[in-house]
Amino acid sequence: MRVVLADDHQLVRAGLRALLQSFGDVQVLAECGDGAEALALVDRWQPDVLLLDVTMPGLNGLEVARRVPKASPNTRVLILSMHTGAEYVAQALRAGVAGYLIKDSAVDELRVALDSIRAGRPYLSPAISQTVLSGFLRTGDTPAERAQLDVLTPRQREILQLVAEGHGTREIAARLGLSVKTVESHRSQLMDRLGIHDVPGLVRFAIRVGLVSADRP
Repeated sequence: MRVVLADDHQLVRAGLRALLQSFGDVQVLAECGDGAEALALVDRWQPDVLLLDVTMPGLNGLEVARRVPKASPNTRVLILSMHTGAEYVAQALRAGVAGYLIKDSAVDELRVALDSIRAGRPYLSPAISQTVLSGFLRTGDTPAERAQLDVLTPRQREILQLVAEGHGTREIAARLGLSVKTVESHRSQLMDRLGIHDVPGLVRFAIRVGLVSADRP
């Protein structure tokens, strides 16, 4: 099984790489700590599995998962996250991930998750409440703020995350290869769609819907 590893903590990546390599039948092709780089590596290596954290700088894991099928149709995404909330799991499943594993799971559970994905079966950590998840995924149960996020374009969601992370307009433009005017236009449109017209409000919204973590500097 050919794997790309994406987590923004270097020590976590080192531990995961060692664990994966100990399985014998898993090859770690590459690793990174940035969402955009994760997509580039998937496009380059076409791995069987992308092992992906949710909270990633620049482009969060859920947005990466949405874009993986276009970059590599046969790559399956296994989320590895500390987030156990139903809203995160539901967003991940809507993004098309093959599995969701909690970071404090037993070591053997990673092996089980990979075997399940290899066999074409989705995998969810037992730690995730099926009852809560089922209720959250029922039609009509999507929170209003989550529905607002869904009406944004992928580019608008990306810019929203970068704004919430504290990046300025010129920095965002340089990072995404866009003109300052284009970034300003996207930001104006997403503010109109969300009904939020100040940066602090955008930051609070991004935290509530899980685009960025509240404890991220």
